[in-house]
Order: sequence, then C-alpha cells, then structure tokens
Amino acid sequence: MPALLASLLTQTWFIILLSAALIAAVLASVHHAEVIAHKTGEPYGSLILALAVTIIEVSLIASMMLAGHEGSEFIARDAVFATVMIILNGVIGICIFIGGRKHYELGFRSDGAMSSLSVLATLVTFTLVMPIVTTSTPGPDFTTSQLAFAGIASFVLYSGFLFFQSVSHRDYYLPKAQSQKHDENIHAEKPSNTKALTSLALLILCLVFVVGLAKALSPAIEAGVHAAGLPKTVVGIAIALLVLLPESFAALRAAKANRLQSSLNLALGSALATIGLTIPAIAALAIWFHLPLSLGISTLNITLLFLSVFVGGLTLSLGKTTALQGAVHLAIFFEYLFSSVVP
Repeated sequence: MPALLASLLTQTWFIILLSAALIAAVLASVHHAEVIAHKTGEPYGSLILALAVTIIEVSLIASMMLAGHEGSEFIARDAVFATVMIILNGVIGICIFIGGRKHYELGFRSDGAMSSLSVLATLVTFTLVMPIVTTSTPGPDFTTSQLAFAGIASFVLYSGFLFFQSVSHRDYYLPKAQSQKHDENIHAEKPSNTKALTSLALLILCLVFVVGLAKALSPAIEAGVHAAGLPKTVVGIAIALLVLLPESFAALRAAKANRLQSSLNLALGSALATIGLTIPAIAALAIWFHLPLSLGISTLNITLLFLSVFVGGLTLSLGKTTALQGAVHLAIFFEYLFSSVVP
C-alpha cells in the first residue's frame, strides 16, 4: 500500500511538472509569435504561428498513425474535427465574449472573415462529410481515388486562400484603423531583423516543446478517460486543446487589446491550415504506406458542424460583434463537449 501511494504521488508530481512546463512553453511561444507579428504585420504574423503549429501537429498525427496502435485510423479525423470545433466555437467564442465585455463592441473586416469561413466550410465538407454520403465504400471511408482527390482539392483550395490572404486581397485582413488608434503594440518601434529571426527560431522550438509535452501528457489523459469510462474521442479533444493553447492565448490577448481582426486571422487561418495541410499530408501517407484511414464524422457531429458554420456566418457577416455572439458560440462549444462525453 505505501509503495502504491508513493507511485501515485510520483505520477501526480510528474504530471504537474509537465503541465507547468507546457504552460511556460505556451506563454513563450505567444510572446515570440507577437514579436514576429509586429515585425511582419498582419496577416503574416498570424499566418506564421498557424502554419508552424499545424506543421508540427501533422508530424504528431503522422507518427501516431505510423505506430499503428488500435484506433489509429481515426486519429486524423478526431484531431481535425476537434480543432475545427474548438476554433470555430471555443476560441472565437471566448475572444468575442471577453473582448465584447471589455470594449462593448468589436469591429473587424467582414469581407476577409467571410472569405475565410467560406473556404473552411468547403474544406470541412469535402474531407469530413463527403465520406459519409459517398456510396463507393460502406461506412465513413473514402476509396483511394476519392481520398487522393480530397487531398489535392484541400491543398489547392488552401493554396488559393493563402494567395488571396497574403497577396491579392491582403487589405481584407488588415485591422480597422480605429482599433489600432490606442494600441501601443501597433505604434511601438518594430523589432530588428536579428530579434525577429531569433524569435522565429525560438517560436519553432517552443512549439516543438508544446507538442512534445502534449504527447507526453496524452498517456495520462488516456488513462484518465479510460478510468472514467468516457468515449475515446475525448482523448483527441484533450490533445487538440493542448496543441491549440499557443494560438488560443495569442488570439485572446489580441481580442482583449481590441484587435479582433488579429484574433480572427489567427483562429480561422489555423482552422484552414489544419485541413489544408493535414488532410493532403495524411492522405498521401495513408496511400503510400497502405494505412487505414477513416475521415467521415457521425450524423451528430455533422449537425453540430452545420450549426457552427451557420452561426459563424451570422456572426461574421456584419463586421462587428458583441459579447452576445461570443456567448452563443461558447454555448455551441459546450454542447459539443457534452455530446462528445454523452453522444
């Protein structure tokens, strides 16, 4: 009995230590991302953080698929869907709610936000909904040709979005002038090239630590979920929450500073990168190594996804928001979490 108690205490302290290190890595990554964002300006700063996190997340998913553990064919689906729901409802919801409570009303460019949402809705439908309604294979699976098409289409659409966001219509994603008027971060002197490059290197290093620590914590999370008798998809949600911590912190800080445009650039850009980069990479991996891959989500999740996109369209269509819209998104997010536990 004393040996068992000592073992439990050791595991508890180990988890606490990993959690503290994870929080430190998240805060450090947010700091370095903000340095880069201030140097490059929008939307490039948000884009760098979103791409960095997504590339590392793809590596994590790929390593878990190649390990071939039980249920590995659902890892990509669970991670991608959880990321989309967390961003569309959790991150955007808390940013609008907290920012709206502090500033009464938050303004942003609706043309850029709606363009991002339309691409996201198309990508999500192509990759997560179509496997359920296609008839060439039973269940939530694509044929090889369908999977290849979904991967190519996702990459082409995301590449087109990147060009639209950063080159042809960059002004759609720039903060409104009035939201920058009293922002000290905007008007402060830009960091030097050396400092920006150093921050870029440290950002990548911090994100590697975030994903590594999230992976190290995942066995404890999985054991806790199993002990509680919860569905296995809860593990995917928990890991996605950990991996998205840097972007969530950065988006929330921007919203509190009355820069909702930056929050939306970061959140929606991250959701788009998750599908636009993850699905092509995972599809190529599954085809090349003949790995099982199931991407189709359940009818329950399709309903929640439709509601999220519909409400998101209403929220982003006017170019201004209040805390009420944030509360609605948070309600959908909590419904998602509850239905994941009690499907």
